[in-house]
Amino acid sequence: MDRSTLRGRPRQAAALLAAAITVTAFCAADAVARSYPFGPRTRAVNDLGNQYVPFHAHLWDLLHGRADGGLLVNWQSGFGSSFLPDLGTYLSSPFALLVALFPRDEIDLAVYVVTVLKTACAGAAMAWLLLRLRPGRWWAAGLLGAAYALCGWSLADASYNPMWLDGLIALPLLCLVGEWALTGRHRLLGVPIVALAWIANFYTAYMATIGAGLVLLLRLWLSGLPRRRALAAAGRAAVTVALGVGLAAPLVTVIYFGTKHAYPGRVTHFAPVATQDLLARLLPTTYGFASPGLFVGTTALLLALALPFHRAAPVRVRAGWGLLVVAVTLSMQWMPTHLAWHAFTTPNGSPYRQTFVLCALLVIAAWHTLSYGVPGRRALAAAAALLALMAAVASRSALVRSFAWPVLALAAVGALGGLVLLGLDRAGGAAEGAPAAGRRRRLLVGSAVVLLVGAQLGEATATSAVATRLRLDHLDDYAPWGSRQQRQSEAIAKADGWPAYRTDPGREQTVGNDPMVVGGEGAQYYSSLTADVLSRTLTALGDGWTSRGRNVQSLDNAVTDAIFSVGARVHSPPDQHQRWNPRDRSPVTVSRQDVPPLVTVRPSTDSSARTGVSAFGPSPYRNQELLLGTRVYTVPPLTVRTGDGGQPERAAGDRPDAVIEAPRTKAAAAHRPTIAAQCPAGSEVYLWAPHFSGTARLAETPAHPLTGRFTADAAKIAAMQRLGTAPQSGRVRIELSPTRAGSVPDGAVGCLDTARLHTAVQRLKTTGATEVTVSDGTVRAQLPAGSKGTAVLATPRIAGWRCAAGDAPAAPAETYYGLIAIPLDGSATSVTCTFHPPGLRLGAAVGGVSLLTLVLLGIVTAVRGRRAPHRTALRTTTRPRERTTSAL
Repeated sequence: MDRSTLRGRPRQAAALLAAAITVTAFCAADAVARSYPFGPRTRAVNDLGNQYVPFHAHLWDLLHGRADGGLLVNWQSGFGSSFLPDLGTYLSSPFALLVALFPRDEIDLAVYVVTVLKTACAGAAMAWLLLRLRPGRWWAAGLLGAAYALCGWSLADASYNPMWLDGLIALPLLCLVGEWALTGRHRLLGVPIVALAWIANFYTAYMATIGAGLVLLLRLWLSGLPRRRALAAAGRAAVTVALGVGLAAPLVTVIYFGTKHAYPGRVTHFAPVATQDLLARLLPTTYGFASPGLFVGTTALLLALALPFHRAAPVRVRAGWGLLVVAVTLSMQWMPTHLAWHAFTTPNGSPYRQTFVLCALLVIAAWHTLSYGVPGRRALAAAAALLALMAAVASRSALVRSFAWPVLALAAVGALGGLVLLGLDRAGGAAEGAPAAGRRRRLLVGSAVVLLVGAQLGEATATSAVATRLRLDHLDDYAPWGSRQQRQSEAIAKADGWPAYRTDPGREQTVGNDPMVVGGEGAQYYSSLTADVLSRTLTALGDGWTSRGRNVQSLDNAVTDAIFSVGARVHSPPDQHQRWNPRDRSPVTVSRQDVPPLVTVRPSTDSSARTGVSAFGPSPYRNQELLLGTRVYTVPPLTVRTGDGGQPERAAGDRPDAVIEAPRTKAAAAHRPTIAAQCPAGSEVYLWAPHFSGTARLAETPAHPLTGRFTADAAKIAAMQRLGTAPQSGRVRIELSPTRAGSVPDGAVGCLDTARLHTAVQRLKTTGATEVTVSDGTVRAQLPAGSKGTAVLATPRIAGWRCAAGDAPAAPAETYYGLIAIPLDGSATSVTCTFHPPGLRLGAAVGGVSLLTLVLLGIVTAVRGRRAPHRTALRTTTRPRERTTSAL
């Protein structure tokens, strides 16, 4: 790109430079940290590995026609979950479609590339906006655009929450829409931009809209427009946002109602971060999960600090942008405004998700400083003094590590040196003639650019690399696609028989959404929108979960396999990537079970069954029997002993469980707590201890003993585990090896009569559906003639299901202990159930009205545009005649 092109297209040049710097720093940081894909360390931490990569894998399957389900229902997860809310939450960004271009086994690389592209586009969008706000040097706009894209929030938080990066892109675009409203240009184009921002990720788009609104209000105040024109501009912006959000309503309303039906999860309370921690996050290479990532680079920070002292800038500009930065900073620390930023709900996790708005304001303030000319030495000295004071206060924070100081010193020297050189260039250009100053100016500007870009690249790379490494120490991590997932996927593909039966990926999970990664149709499901009825139903049946109920697990149990038609189950060794798992290299195997079809018929419906999950009792064994319709368990009384043979303490509360203490010494570990019970000979022994952590196994088991592994804490409960077969004597003794303090409830042991279970399964097969077809959100089943009672679809009764027996009109589905139920009177030989996500019709209506309004506005604008030239032509033809007549 030659110099004439740069002069003619400064915004394009600035955007390309910002993107180039962003990509270079982002990838270089991962190479320094030896993180995927440039090293052996995984980058799939926390929800990136548990949610985002699996959801993108499911999207890949959908785009290639390989998924079980469609846009309405995801049949692979949670025994059938609503997919459109998940699509709108995790996958509605246009960038997500790029995963289809990658091989299926490179899904981790696909998500990484999407993350890099989003970050680069955010930098490009900000660079474009800066030159729209104020004229200035294109390369400076590119540098500050990259500073925004590589801010601390982006590198520390959004890089492993890639859906948030759409908000990073949306903010400068929405500010650009505000500029159009201010000048009355592109009145229709702003609407689809707003709509796209809200569709891509409504959560961060909401915050970006607030931020863009604050910028517009300040711009209106600074513009000095008359009140009427200012109100008109604000009105145009409000209409644009309203129409744009209206166009996005079909997705936004579905997400809203999805959250209303979701399991509540964790309730958190906001606590403002300490001042030293707040200031520390402005510095390079600092990291903290619960503090705002305010880093924007030392150059941008110095320029923003210099704005109040920059005499070349108007007083209103200095005061306005300075006060806005301070106000937004304070709003992050005050509970009412904190809630307003987060749609009046304190987030579960990082509490400062609006930080990118403040980072954008710092960068825009820095641009205003530079656009009025390089600050003088006094302004730079004042900014440097403020930076030193902030660093001194931040030094008391534990977030500042020793390596931060040399990085900060080098970045400050580079930033100050570059700005001083730019100041010399300006002074020299004013003092000398143009021919004499040309070579000197190029040398000064080139040196300044090298210093400023070098400082930006260096500190951004170091900050990103530190965040990548420290995340692995603070968060759970998961291996990318490898041989384990490949073997599981191949085993599932061979065993899969959907919809005749389900194939569960197995109890030994790799991530929280295994079915979406390796295939199959299981109970496993992890989403912010996990349905309340799913979580509570599976918990009542003895299942385990993490993330306080939103990450339900697979339940390896013969009775629940029969209830949910799990005809094949994969058994894998524990994930060897997790260091706490036992070392086990056994092969992947598949077990098969004789199970009823997906739709069964129960002879009658107990009135209590219609109350749903609330009809369940405290025992998961009895709850399983309620759904099965047959008594198959013996639940014997227990005798629990501590390691020394004594009686354990009892926990306080409604259910005084036996307290199991973790051993404190090696000698104490040799004497294990035990559970003794009497089971029928040959029955299968299960242990249900949701609040126990450790291992359990049957003592004196002859061959191939099973070891049940349990994990529980404040955010997790353990799933029921099968331990083996009761001996001929029926005396069962279970040895416990606790890893932390826990408890064992009364009724913890269940003895399953497999013969009774087989009889129950055969009865359900005989009376169940003869044929079941499933297509996205529709299930059709053919029933034996004369079927009476209740048809039960082995799917949780989430909101949105409507069913009909035979030719009867569809009605909201009834419930059978949490599952979908359809009453039968003996005349119907088929049932049909269809799913419509709650809120879709309302959203479609709002979207239709918004689209119609937009079309009408377009027509009116086009008509006015045609009349305007006609009126101009009339003026040009009538004016000479008027003059001639008046002359006569």
